[in-house]
Amino acid sequence: MAQDHIRYDILAQDALRGVIRKVLTEVGATGRLPGDHHFFITFLTGAPGVRISQHLKSKYPEQMTIVIQHQFWDLKVTESLFEIGLSFSDVPEKLVIPFNAVRGFYDPSVNFELEFDVPLADDEEITTSEITAYPVPAEGADEPAAAPKDGEEKKPGSVVSLDAFRKKQ
Repeated sequence: MAQDHIRYDILAQDALRGVIRKVLTEVGATGRLPGDHHFFITFLTGAPGVRISQHLKSKYPEQMTIVIQHQFWDLKVTESLFEIGLSFSDVPEKLVIPFNAVRGFYDPSVNFELEFDVPLADDEEITTSEITAYPVPAEGADEPAAAPKDGEEKKPGSVVSLDAFRKKQ
């Protein structure tokens, strides 16, 4: 099979990160979330360009999930990152998060979830590129549904790996 010189896997991840960028840009412009929307964003704290306080970095040395809902401020979005003010145990913090550091985005109000395969800071290269669309919980459930474990049958709406479509060398 031919080698994928175009890197569709990277293009697809960039396009889906564009969804997050657009949503955050609109929220930043109005200063509030529309309707019942709210976001859980998981990111790697050690990724290049991430800026968080030393206190948060020591508490979350690998990754952390933030919730953007009622109390946030100074949301600024650029092509490559977003900045936001959030409160952690009544302590205001400013976070700078590049979109390339985002591992997951979830809006439980409409059961929308994206997950990205982001290498850890000490990984030299991405060994797999995966965009997953996990089944989401039924209305009223509190937690996102878990991805199927290895060996489990994959049902409609479960993990979709772009590696299945990538031509092998």
